[in-house]
Amino acid sequence: MKNYYIECTNLFKIYKASELEVVALRGLELSVDKGEIISIIGSSGSGKSTLLNILAGYDFPSAGIVKVGNYDLLQMSKEEIVRYRRKEVGFIWQDTNKNLFNYLSAIENIKLPMVITGKNKNIINDRADELIELVGLSNRKNHMPYELSGGEQQRIAIAVALSNNPPLILADEPTGELDDETSQNILDLLNELNQKLNTTIVIVTHDPKISDDVSRSITIKDGKTSIETQLINNKKNEYLLIDSIGSLQIPKKILDSNNIDKRVKIYNEDGVIKIEADNEK
Repeated sequence: MKNYYIECTNLFKIYKASELEVVALRGLELSVDKGEIISIIGSSGSGKSTLLNILAGYDFPSAGIVKVGNYDLLQMSKEEIVRYRRKEVGFIWQDTNKNLFNYLSAIENIKLPMVITGKNKNIINDRADELIELVGLSNRKNHMPYELSGGEQQRIAIAVALSNNPPLILADEPTGELDDETSQNILDLLNELNQKLNTTIVIVTHDPKISDDVSRSITIKDGKTSIETQLINNKKNEYLLIDSIGSLQIPKKILDSNNIDKRVKIYNEDGVIKIEADNEK
C-alpha cells in the first residue's frame, strides 16, 4: 500500500453552537505525495479552510485519521502539536496582518520564527538573507510591511513561512486580495519554490483558475472531496473521487442533463461502468 506524505481518512468535523450542530467535513478523504503542489478549491462554507486548519494543527477533527509525514495529529499532545507547527508547517494567510508584524522590518519578520526556535544568530542572518533573495526582495529588506505593496507583503509572508525550512507549506487564499497580475506572480513563485526546495504546498482557494497553475486540483463540496483535476502536458484530466466506503459525488450538471433525480441503475459491461436514470415509476 502506498505511503502518502499527507493522508486524511474519513474525516469529520462538527461545530456545536448552543443546540445547533454544523457539519463542516463529512467523511473527507485526501492523499498528497511528498513534494507535490496542489490546490483545494471550494466555495465559502465548503470545508476547505477547516481542512487547512486541521492540517496545520490549529483545529482537530471530530472523527477520522490525519497523518502528515511521521506525525499522527490525533495522537499528539499539545506540546507535540506546538513542535509540529514550528518544524513541519509554514502557514500563509490571506490577510497579511496575520503574516507580518507591522513593527518589524521585512528581514526581521523573516528572522522571527528562527529566533523563537533558538537558532544560532549567524545561521539566522544567513538564512534570512537567503530567503529574502529567493523571493526577490533583497532591496526591500529594511522596509516595514506598510511600506510594501500587497504582492511584496505576500512574498515576505512566503519567506517567513519558509524560515524554519518546513517540508510543508499551507496557503489559505494567498492571492485572494491581489490583482490578477500580482496573483500570477505569487503562484509562479510558489511553483518555483516547490521545484527548487521540493516543498509540499497545499493551496486553498475559491478560484478555479488556480487549477491551471498546479499539477493537481481537488474540488471540495459539502465537506467532501468530489472532483480531482490533473494537469498533464497542459491538458486537464478530470476524475470523480471515490472515498473509502465507495461513495462518489456525481456533478449536478451531469445529473441534470440526464434527468437523474434520486436513483440510478448501474451496470458493469466488459469492464465499463454505466449509469442510467431510473425512469421506472
